[in-house]
Amino acid sequence: MTTRNLILKLEKVRTGYGRQPVLLDVDFCVHSHDFIGIVGPNGSGKTTLLKVILGLLPPWSGIIRYFRGGSEVERFSMGYMPQSAQVDPDFPITVKDVVRSGLMTRDANEPGDIPVQRVMQRMGIAALGRRPLGELSGGQRQRVFLARAIVASPPLLLLDEPDTYADRDFGRNFHELLTELNRDMAILMVSHDLGMIASQVQSIACVNGSLYHHESSEITQELMESYRCPIDLITHGRVPHRVLKSHQDNNSSLPKRNHHD
Repeated sequence: MTTRNLILKLEKVRTGYGRQPVLLDVDFCVHSHDFIGIVGPNGSGKTTLLKVILGLLPPWSGIIRYFRGGSEVERFSMGYMPQSAQVDPDFPITVKDVVRSGLMTRDANEPGDIPVQRVMQRMGIAALGRRPLGELSGGQRQRVFLARAIVASPPLLLLDEPDTYADRDFGRNFHELLTELNRDMAILMVSHDLGMIASQVQSIACVNGSLYHHESSEITQELMESYRCPIDLITHGRVPHRVLKSHQDNNSSLPKRNHHD
């Protein structure tokens, strides 16, 4: 049986941009080997949550605590794949150099090229190593950025809409890959695809200013409304979809703000 140790704890975390609050008094725990889906409407603070965990955005108040091996540490290395990355097609960096840059913060236990070659093979980009990043398709770049995120074998992987630009071939293997990665690391994944979230993750956290985390991956109208994350069931053709309804009425304490997802 896999041991689940606490690796991350947010206590009453509040943050935002300028004077505009986005996250309000968020309490949230992540354990090793968790696979948590992060859902919520546009502008609800999903990406902001990832940024504050990564240390890219400081909390206004509250505490973020990190743990390794049962002991509290200042911070640990995390893998992060953003929703999209602006790529200058003229910037002279190769695929291999991008992947290798993910090793900069790790303790070197083996020569750098060994994990780089291994993860590039795993992502199906080994033949692209010398190609300039700017020449790749959107799907190929997603493979490169995911390889960069996991090359150092981090204890926590954060994915922001990882399937946005996934190409068809990679998409077939993507879910199996995440299941495999979850054996070695905890995963937090932001997605608007509620069907994919429900089939992939262990539990769901709904973000809408506040955060509501429940220990289930089953998405039902009653469950989501109880966590102030209401959904509607709609149908496009033959395929039913669950979509998030507006949270404005359920979060009257949160002022209107610009869309900082």
